[in-house]
Amino acid sequence: MDKLLLLKICGIYNLAFAVFHIMFWKIFNWKDDLAKLRAGNRAVMQILNIRLIYVFLLMAFVYLFYSSQLAETPLGFVLLIGFLGFWVGRTIEQFIFLRIKSTMVTVLSVVFLIGVMLHLLPLIVK
Repeated sequence: MDKLLLLKICGIYNLAFAVFHIMFWKIFNWKDDLAKLRAGNRAVMQILNIRLIYVFLLMAFVYLFYSSQLAETPLGFVLLIGFLGFWVGRTIEQFIFLRIKSTMVTVLSVVFLIGVMLHLLPLIVK
């Protein structure tokens, strides 16, 4: 498969996660659920989510608009390793911290594993 196409797919993957995180307030009923937390914890949850949205958008932007630099430069290689590390870490954390037996958690775990593979491929495809 073409390396630049793989990089664009990674960009779309990260963009999709930005959109998913934007919907967290509604999906997880954060208006009601976060109200049960102390003000500091409630703020931290929302701040962390907004920062994650930023990171996903940044990764998507780099993958979509700087794919040739990612594929051809030492800095691009470092960023690819770093982005892969993010998804590997997130996948591992899924199994450590989210030990809930549900279809949604299982589906999300599979989606993370697919993401790891997607982010690994550009590093190994010539």
